Amino acid sequence: MAAQTRALVSAQWLADAIKSNRIGPHLRILDSSWYLPKLKRDATSEFRQKHIPGTHFFDLDECSDKTSSLDHMLPTQNQFAEYVSGLGIGNDTHVVVYDASDFGSYSAPRVWWMFQLFGHNCVSVLDGGMKNWLHEGRQVTSEYCSPERQEFKASINQSWIKTYEDIVKNIETKRFQVIDARSAGRFRGTEPEPRDDTKPGHFPGAINMPFTSFMDASGRELEAEQLTELFREAGVDLERALWASCGSGVTACHVVLAAYLLGSPRVAVYDGSWADWDKRAAPEHIISEGT
Repeated sequence: MAAQTRALVSAQWLADAIKSNRIGPHLRILDSSWYLPKLKRDATSEFRQKHIPGTHFFDLDECSDKTSSLDHMLPTQNQFAEYVSGLGIGNDTHVVVYDASDFGSYSAPRVWWMFQLFGHNCVSVLDGGMKNWLHEGRQVTSEYCSPERQEFKASINQSWIKTYEDIVKNIETKRFQVIDARSAGRFRGTEPEPRDDTKPGHFPGAINMPFTSFMDASGRELEAEQLTELFREAGVDLERALWASCGSGVTACHVVLAAYLLGSPRVAVYDGSWADWDKRAAPEHIISEGT
């Protein structure tokens, strides 16, 4: 299978690539770990202490729109191109992303999606992330070498980004299926949001598919048959257009990845997601079982 279409690579595949000295301008590994502040985990510090050999760090907050009041909203295509060029990535580089979350995969699909959004299809997620890598007893290191800068040209696909206004319009037209990847409690409004200034709940017509449901206990992606059944049980028609949302646009990308693996490659993301919606929506557009 061509690298452009391999959305997942195994720990074995990556270990073999490292062993055969393929890491360089044509193959880059990125640790894209990002954590909610409440977890009190410092992703950069953890990376310095322990990462997969040859890896560079992709900082979601650094590669973002710094003018936005919301967390890690998308950068411009020029900002993205400048940032990844500095990571030693060119337009012919195969990029493999992972994170070190306890889930196996948390923020890596967001960075995978960002590369796709900016016109780079040669990108994969390490199946199971650091969690499964360590479980398989594979090598980690604290050693680091700065990459040699490459030239990356980005071209954004604007149709893959949805806004507050798009969701409001869709509530009226019901043209698009919108999947919310937050936990069931946050979606229903019975558990708090991790951000203190945000109330839980969901917008009308949203379908809940928690991002954790797409992975097994090891953090690896479910098999195609299991993913197909998940979407079917949720009442989602993969033949129709899909949009994805979550808390702040990160775990929504698990929906994009799962649909992509099943041959539905054009899932759009509400970049501001619930953090944006809660601040702007009319009361009748916030559905919650909580008080």
